[in-house]
Amino acid sequence: MNHIIKQTWKRLAAVTVCLIACRGVALSQTPVILEIEADNCVQYLQDVSDWSKFASDSAMTTISGAKSFQSIVNLGDIVAVNGRPAKGTLVSRIQVIFLTTTAAPGQAISDVVRGGVSNSSFEILQPDGTPVGTIMAQTILQGAAPPGSPAALTSQNGVIVGGTGSFLGVRGQAGLGAIIKAPRNASFTEDPANRRIYGGGKMRFVMQMIPMFRPEIASTSGGPAIVHSKDFSLVTTANPAKPGEVLSLFANGLGSTAPSVEPGKPFPSAPLALVNSPVELTVNSAPVEVIGSAGLPGSVDAYQVNFRVPPGTASGTASVQLNVAWIPSSTVSIAIQ
Repeated sequence: MNHIIKQTWKRLAAVTVCLIACRGVALSQTPVILEIEADNCVQYLQDVSDWSKFASDSAMTTISGAKSFQSIVNLGDIVAVNGRPAKGTLVSRIQVIFLTTTAAPGQAISDVVRGGVSNSSFEILQPDGTPVGTIMAQTILQGAAPPGSPAALTSQNGVIVGGTGSFLGVRGQAGLGAIIKAPRNASFTEDPANRRIYGGGKMRFVMQMIPMFRPEIASTSGGPAIVHSKDFSLVTTANPAKPGEVLSLFANGLGSTAPSVEPGKPFPSAPLALVNSPVELTVNSAPVEVIGSAGLPGSVDAYQVNFRVPPGTASGTASVQLNVAWIPSSTVSIAIQ
């Protein structure tokens, strides 16, 4: 991958100039749906006031349901995003307030049914531990989902207040998709180092997310900035791609890299600044092999993605789309021989 990219940089000066001059990803208003699954979810209920007893019991604890005004810390392991394997951690701080329209003793009378308020962070990693970014949300628990939310969001009423990394500046609404297995309630005295040993529940959260920026495939005067890796010529109707061939695509808005680069600073040539986030690409809506993705040396927010055209791709016009950190780009078209 590195050899292909380095050779491409040496022989694509004209395309690179167009990329840098034409970059600037438009603000996005189209929502993206993320379904985040968290396993080993344990709710630690504050049942003691003596702080010296916090997290001191190595045994598994059990505790009855929470009461109004009680505090809870919820911990879970992120295991999948949109059905794809992932890693990460869910952390929530919850204040219980049992709001109900027909209050019983210990509950709070109100015009809505809610269980409490929560501040949550979803810190998402790739399966190999590479950090992708964090989504922060404030949520009113239980009860109905917000009006107009996607069908997968079944309850809770939350707002996405921001994000970091590949989710920088995101906004939107969030809530619960499903309780696959009820979270385990534990005492504040239980040592959370044993959470994965003792296990917990499994939950799916739904984010209707409006990203500040999207990945976008760059364009040149001759069409999309997609070239033949063998000779670095632009893919055009007169010079079409072939099934099984390796192509190089140039784009903006693929986000943070490793090693990290200061905002506004150009990408280095050595070592290559590899894209942190999951990078997926489709040709005619079918997933393709992504060989590698990195920041283009000397550029700011310009990236190269090497991929292989699927064998058996039909001749004619094919659609190409990027998906970075589960956020899709616009679709472009290329010619296939």
